[in-house]
Amino acid sequence: MMSTLKKYINSYTDSSPLVIFRIGFGLMMFFSILRFWSKGWIDKIYVKPSFHFTYYGFEWIEQLGEYTYILFLICAISAFFITIGLKYRISIIIFFLSFTYIELLEKTIYLNHYYFICVLSFLLIFIPLNSSFSIDNILSKHRSTKVPRWTIDSIKLLLCIVYIYAGLAKINSDWLLEALPLKIWLPSKYDLPIIGDTLMQKNWVHYAMSWGGMIYDLSIPFLLINKKTRNFGFFMVVFFHVFTRILFPIGVFPYIMIMSATIFFDSKVHDRIILALKNVSKIKFKDYKIKDRNSLNNKFSIIILSLFFILQLTIPLRNLAYSGNLMWHEQGYRFSWRVMLMEKIGYTTFKILNKDNGQSFIVDNDEFLTSYQKKQMNFQPDFILEYAHYLGRHFKNKGLKNIEVYADSYVSLNGRKSQRFINPNINLLAETESFANKNWILPLKNE
Repeated sequence: MMSTLKKYINSYTDSSPLVIFRIGFGLMMFFSILRFWSKGWIDKIYVKPSFHFTYYGFEWIEQLGEYTYILFLICAISAFFITIGLKYRISIIIFFLSFTYIELLEKTIYLNHYYFICVLSFLLIFIPLNSSFSIDNILSKHRSTKVPRWTIDSIKLLLCIVYIYAGLAKINSDWLLEALPLKIWLPSKYDLPIIGDTLMQKNWVHYAMSWGGMIYDLSIPFLLINKKTRNFGFFMVVFFHVFTRILFPIGVFPYIMIMSATIFFDSKVHDRIILALKNVSKIKFKDYKIKDRNSLNNKFSIIILSLFFILQLTIPLRNLAYSGNLMWHEQGYRFSWRVMLMEKIGYTTFKILNKDNGQSFIVDNDEFLTSYQKKQMNFQPDFILEYAHYLGRHFKNKGLKNIEVYADSYVSLNGRKSQRFINPNINLLAETESFANKNWILPLKNE
């Protein structure tokens, strides 16, 4: 077995799939950052709010205020440099650090595709996407038409992990037996041409799309890996993600997944695309000396990426450490490729109790949170706890030294009747964020 593994690690393949992946990834990141900027979201999400929700373990991340624009500018420039293959290794490291920093600034905008970009950009640090057809080749007068096979396969493996975990997450009673939350969402798409007031209202369509989504996620990696079914698989990728983009406002994620799926095609397909790009760009890429292949096969990179994939396989399973309905308590829900599985709404108020005189008052959440922050806080337990501690600090600074904070919270999950979410008798200031089970979350009555 070790000899087979060693043989695989030392095997090489054409670098053209990495070239197309680099250009596609860089362009999408560049334009998505510009899109985010143009819509005024930097100011709305990062600059104006006086309070920001943070990720557990990353509370130390400093808010940048107006300087957040500079961070976005750095991220955009590095994405452009990645596209053209200029100082690639430095550019991808800067992109990973800046994009990840942006995501850590505000937890309310967590999306699976933002997390995917963070994870993918870290992976790309160890992969020579600039091995050919890049500005680096012109400047250094070196190129490599061959790269270690594992560099391409590692991108494929990450995509397979994402799809398979997304499919496994859909094997639950709400999704398969009740067609939820699609049964809630799809009827609202009545304004879609032709299908809006017909198909989107049909119960059987809701079930077909629920089951189809699960089957799609679990089967698409195998369809793309198999050469005989690859074209059909790619057609399904395009159809699924374009249709999903029409139905739901999920940004550039569908296009990222479509672009990423091209990595499964043979190098001949990518060679034809590169030839077309050469003809359009009019740039002459000479046959420079090819680098020693072994210099690309870095043992350190292999060790780091082995640990990376172990984490990618285990992090989505951490929810098994908690009992109860995962979509209700959300312990282990994030970072596990659970895409659009629930419709959750809530209403949470906070009571500040002054223990010195026994008096209490209700907090006006609009005084501290934006409308979107409040919406997200209302049904997510870690948000509720963090906000309670923020209120504790705020009112203690106002002179109320001996206080307790209680939450009165009601949440509805996937159309169920609203029920009490947080134990109203628990002083949240006495609770701390950790990986331990949050006993102050009341169990879902209707499992």
